[in-house]
Amino acid sequence: MNNFHNYNKILVPIDGSECSKKASKHALWIANMTNADIILLHVADTHITQSGYAHFFKEDLYDILIDKGKKIIEDFRRDLEIYRSKCSTNVEINIKIKDGEPYDEIVKTIDDDNIDLVVMGASGRGGINRFLIGSVTERVVRKSKVPVLVVH
Repeated sequence: MNNFHNYNKILVPIDGSECSKKASKHALWIANMTNADIILLHVADTHITQSGYAHFFKEDLYDILIDKGKKIIEDFRRDLEIYRSKCSTNVEINIKIKDGEPYDEIVKTIDDDNIDLVVMGASGRGGINRFLIGSVTERVVRKSKVPVLVVH
């Protein structure tokens, strides 16, 4: 018998950053120890299409962001499945792609999907976010009703 909390669903928000790659590997280890499923979530940051000048190219930008998100999440899934096979584990890995404000969609997913644990990177891809030490992560930590493991 293990000494871990009984997690059933672990959410791993991903953005393509090195921190989110590390977080996904930690999540796989925890899922293996607790028999949990993993949900990889990418949120296409489409709230920027609401700015004043974005209406000129809103549809093109939206499609670009969604397509980029699909590539990021499929690459992560493939890499995590390779890592999973090396670890000899049968953890189920599911993917979700949403659009909107990233922290808000992550918190909604926690509630909607009955997530037990969030494992996410300390900082993301954004240039200014590096200076803000992961503003999305910080907001999720503040608003989440479940434990959030932050990985550097």
